[in-house]
Amino acid sequence: MTYRSTGVRRNGGDFIVDGKLTLKGVTKDVPLALELNGFGPDAYGGTRAGFTATAEINRRDFGVNFNAVMETGGTVVADKVTIHLEIEAVLKA
Repeated sequence: MTYRSTGVRRNGGDFIVDGKLTLKGVTKDVPLALELNGFGPDAYGGTRAGFTATAEINRRDFGVNFNAVMETGGTVVADKVTIHLEIEAVLKA
């Protein structure tokens, strides 16, 4: 799985990271909702920023079709998958 950002935009008071997600050779546009967690000093005298990014995808849109059935009749893997990223970035002066 790879994600390549194509830009960041403001959506009201929020930010969206636009980009392309590739999973099993299938590439689709998947926007990530971005939340700024804050800024702080790092151990090397620089400044770091923390972010949380989230998105939901349907795994079948990317060709992930495995589906085992439990004895009770339910499925083991849901179609809806939540992507949750905790990101740390070093700010350049």
